[in-house]
Amino acid sequence: MVTVNVVVLAGRLSADPEFAELPSGDRIARLRVQVPEDGKRVLPLPVAAWDRAPRKGCERLTKGDPVMVRGHLVRRYFRGQGGGRAMMEVIASEVKKLPEGEVE
Repeated sequence: MVTVNVVVLAGRLSADPEFAELPSGDRIARLRVQVPEDGKRVLPLPVAAWDRAPRKGCERLTKGDPVMVRGHLVRRYFRGQGGGRAMMEVIASEVKKLPEGEVE
């Protein structure tokens, strides 16, 4: 059986990227990419860039920029006061700013 987990998104940033250094010393860039769902609505999808190359691609991005993200999908589990929850997130292997007009 062959399995494939590849995601390619083209959309616009709904906020400026956020950069953080974790207690482990790892660095991460987080962003939200709005992609069209059915022509009327948009999906705000969370993206995390852990590796250096995609993190660097996030450095000059600002809210509203058209972007292309390539990566894979993961499910994260969290426990808190309200119980457990899960969320889907794209782990970026490439983040690239697109020319204006490439994304509606």
